[in-house]
Amino acid sequence: MVRFDNVSKIYPTRQGEVKSLDRLSLEVRPGEFIAIRGPSGCGKTTLLLAAGGMLHPTAGTVTVDGHDLYTLSARERAQFRARRIGFVFQMFHLVPYLNVVENVLLAAVQAPGKPGPARAEELLARLGLTPRLRHTPAALSAGERQRTAIARALLNQPKLILADEPTGNLDPDNAAEVFQHLREFHRAGGTVLIVTHGAAADAYADRVVEMRSGSIQARQ
Repeated sequence: MVRFDNVSKIYPTRQGEVKSLDRLSLEVRPGEFIAIRGPSGCGKTTLLLAAGGMLHPTAGTVTVDGHDLYTLSARERAQFRARRIGFVFQMFHLVPYLNVVENVLLAAVQAPGKPGPARAEELLARLGLTPRLRHTPAALSAGERQRTAIARALLNQPKLILADEPTGNLDPDNAAEVFQHLREFHRAGGTVLIVTHGAAADAYADRVVEMRSGSIQARQ
């Protein structure tokens, strides 16, 4: 589903080059739940953004669902993301002046067929958010905001979910609930790639990969 072949991402600075990814190679098979662990600054988020078609690598290839992402135009990548990839972030990235349903429907902007409110409300009901449909993010708890973000990620029935520290701002009970929803997606045949600095995702993952200094150090 996801393949990195000798991927590097280098940022030039006044002090010299900074390697966020250093000839990294990794394969995530369809239907796997993979947790990538590592300290802050090791390149985890860079890896995830590259997998989502949002950060062009300096070298190497990133292939998702059989497509070399960076041979596609920016417009083609945006359409590809909408059809195949859902994103869940630590900071939720909800639009503050839109209500819960409207935030979920943002995922449909580039999607073929544009799923409508009925699909959004069905997902939100499954996530226990029916009483909150017309609330804005400011009226939600942190757990409710992240469940809204999960509904947004699932709206277009993606094959792959990319999650960047999705429980970093949550208490243990809400974190466990987020992992349960990701596991349900996984058990239904979806692929999950999650990056985190802790071990909370280990119990849900098929494989755990350790990352240091822009490269893969160990696999469990």
